[in-house]
Amino acid sequence: MATVGSGDYRYELVPSWPNLPKYWEMGLASDGAVNSKDEVHIFSRGLHPVTIWDTDGNFISSWGEGTFSANPHGIFIPPNDNVWLVDRDFHIATEYTPGGQEIRTLGEKLAPSPSFQGMPFNMPSGLAYAPNGDMFVSDGYGGHRVHRFDSEGNLIKSWGKEGTGPGEFALLHNIWVDSRSRIFICDRENDRIQIFDADGNFLEEWTDVVRPGDVYFLNDLVHVIESGPEGGVSIWDLDHNLVTRWSCNEPSPGTLLGGHGICVDSQGSIYVTEIGQGQRVTKFQKL
Repeated sequence: MATVGSGDYRYELVPSWPNLPKYWEMGLASDGAVNSKDEVHIFSRGLHPVTIWDTDGNFISSWGEGTFSANPHGIFIPPNDNVWLVDRDFHIATEYTPGGQEIRTLGEKLAPSPSFQGMPFNMPSGLAYAPNGDMFVSDGYGGHRVHRFDSEGNLIKSWGKEGTGPGEFALLHNIWVDSRSRIFICDRENDRIQIFDADGNFLEEWTDVVRPGDVYFLNDLVHVIESGPEGGVSIWDLDHNLVTRWSCNEPSPGTLLGGHGICVDSQGSIYVTEIGQGQRVTKFQKL
């Protein structure tokens, strides 16, 4: 089987993950997240939007059929194992129980804020929690803003605008908050990750990534899916030191066809969700 990575971070491609039920198709796999039970949740643009699998790829359950727009985008699972889903074209972020019961919604369905006007939301892409429970949403395709909410869902502040300078965005494609309460933004079309403090002050940017589509943190390691022609997976520490990297654009086992999202289980194995030609999830098992 194909192996990738280097040093202590080597991975083996797992063919045909997951084991789809008979007659099922994954559809455009937009994003993934893993809960405290190591159940892998895939948010896809298909007939079964939320599918749940064990790490061996065995089907557990699905929910959300008929609930989302044609372009659901981001998924985030906080420590309580509830599930946040960000629906780009419905302009909302919604929290669900692990079994799919709606709890609350940020934003108003099918009521986008005017582009570039600063209020939530206009085609949001992702959501993440800070260590103190505050929530940050990347208002990615239309808003070009970051929105900070308290744990009750009250808007605290927003920042950002369209552009290429610090604190400006071409496309906020996803978001994460690290253990230091720093906000990592995948500014995909600007080929960089921008990092801010919780108040929106610009700290630094990582420009040695190619169209970063998503970030996922495990044990203070930053896992990035890069979606450009030379794209693949890169892993960094919090101080921007490269741990390992591999390109997956060659026509061989492990090729990523439209890598869009990334998540990591407790053992360090990586799952890449693919749209475009891929319409699948690719697993790299940590060795």
